[in-house]
Amino acid sequence: MHLKFIKNTVLLFVLTFLSCRNHSNSQTQTSIIVGAQQTENYLPILKNKTIGIVANQTSVIFKKEGYTHLVDSLLSLNINIKKVFAPEHGFRGTADAGEYIKDGVDAGSGVPIVSLYGANKKPDAQTLKDLDLIIFDIQDVGARFYTFLSTLHFMMETCAELGITILVLDRPNPNGHYVDGPVLDTTYSSFVGMHPVPIVHGMTVGEYAKMINGEGWLKNEKPCQLVVVPVQNYTHQTAYELPIKPSPNLPNATAINLYPSLCLFEGTNVSMGRGTALQFQIFGSPFLTHPDYTYEFTPIPNVGAKYPVHENKICKGLNLQNHNVLDYIELNWVLDAYQNSENKADFFNPFFSKLAGQKLLQEQIESGWTADEIRTSWKTDLEHYKKLRTPYLLYPL
Repeated sequence: MHLKFIKNTVLLFVLTFLSCRNHSNSQTQTSIIVGAQQTENYLPILKNKTIGIVANQTSVIFKKEGYTHLVDSLLSLNINIKKVFAPEHGFRGTADAGEYIKDGVDAGSGVPIVSLYGANKKPDAQTLKDLDLIIFDIQDVGARFYTFLSTLHFMMETCAELGITILVLDRPNPNGHYVDGPVLDTTYSSFVGMHPVPIVHGMTVGEYAKMINGEGWLKNEKPCQLVVVPVQNYTHQTAYELPIKPSPNLPNATAINLYPSLCLFEGTNVSMGRGTALQFQIFGSPFLTHPDYTYEFTPIPNVGAKYPVHENKICKGLNLQNHNVLDYIELNWVLDAYQNSENKADFFNPFFSKLAGQKLLQEQIESGWTADEIRTSWKTDLEHYKKLRTPYLLYPL
């Protein structure tokens, strides 16, 4: 094992100890200090290095008067930032889900922006050749199909190949209080799910990066040189409401909490509110005419949804805006929508199996399994996964 890798491992242990020694389940959001704010812990690592940053609109340092973007903050401290790498939705977080992201230049700082959500989702050696260290600082929402985890994987993989250190500035997981869903069958591995983890994985980005390394999921099972600056005063049961939208169609805490359940509709002919002001808080379609579906909406193009499903068509469904906070994936919404759909043959599309991470879930729904029966079929895999993730946890459960 390389000496540099050993040093980074020791540093990770020290930073983790400093962060976790005062943890308590009674901690509140106001006492949370995200990794990016702890400049005293990582500025020495950046000194005299050429830096690349994987960042978006959530990559900020909070202050009493508001916040500043990490890129701007580090440039003001004379850190040598050579490139910014933009994930899905772009550096400013305004692009549609799945929209091609182009390279460019950040108007504010003049730093070149390299897309990681276009033709090349994995950065090549040429792109990283002049960099000593990569910072990864993006707010995740704790769902396997949220593509920032795949961006993390590919950046770690190239860094491992080139011997470049990756520094993860950790942030809380707003869905980190539970683990649920089918574990991905790697036959269905894709950019919306690369690893054998459940839909709701219950880990922060820092913890997940450790797992990618530790489980040998990178190419040739070669680990990257990883340093994590953990969140201070955080546990997995700490309620955390994101101060900045993580993506255009997750506007608030309710949408983020419902996202793991409602995103399965992306693989069906049902809208989950894209093209409305209640994204991931409602669902419906023109094919749900059962009287229980009383909420009506009409999707129209808006920010983050240029071409929404069922554009300009009246959809009937449910409004979940006032639903209680979930600590499980609610399957009944998908099950009932399938059973009550006028065109069952066209209900699912191939994307559903990628989101589910397996073909079995669709087969269970089509065969009339109940939510309880489906959940029971997940039990063994979930118990195994929870044991698997234990060595990588940085925060109390």
